[in-house]
Amino acid sequence: MSKTVDKLFEMLDVIVKRIRDENVVQIIIDNIINYKPAGQLLMKKRKKLFWTSCVAHCIDMILEDFEKKLGVHQVTIAKGRRITSYIYSRTILIFMLRYFTNGKDLIMSADTWFTTAYLTLGCLNDHKMQMMTIFTSKQ
Repeated sequence: MSKTVDKLFEMLDVIVKRIRDENVVQIIIDNIINYKPAGQLLMKKRKKLFWTSCVAHCIDMILEDFEKKLGVHQVTIAKGRRITSYIYSRTILIFMLRYFTNGKDLIMSADTWFTTAYLTLGCLNDHKMQMMTIFTSKQ
């Protein structure tokens, strides 16, 4: 399907028409370049309708900028990846991780790559003491 402004507007308009104006208050759309003007055209035609950019996509773009433009974020994410790769490539360490964290994992997956990286860093931070225990334990 074509993703030109006109085609996107036409597609959204057909959907709103099918659902009926009185049942649609807001449309949340992606932040791809042609979606914004299509949303504006739709609001111009349907005066009671609002469009909003997808918040998850906005947050992901912010996190992407953090990693690309802030050296400390690049280094921290790279270290987090090395730690998790090291642990998850060794069966005994996975077993010990699950033992010391009561079955919790370090890698938290999300819909986007950048969100996954930051959620995983959060887990590493939350389990910092357990991680130190794993690597200093006699087992």
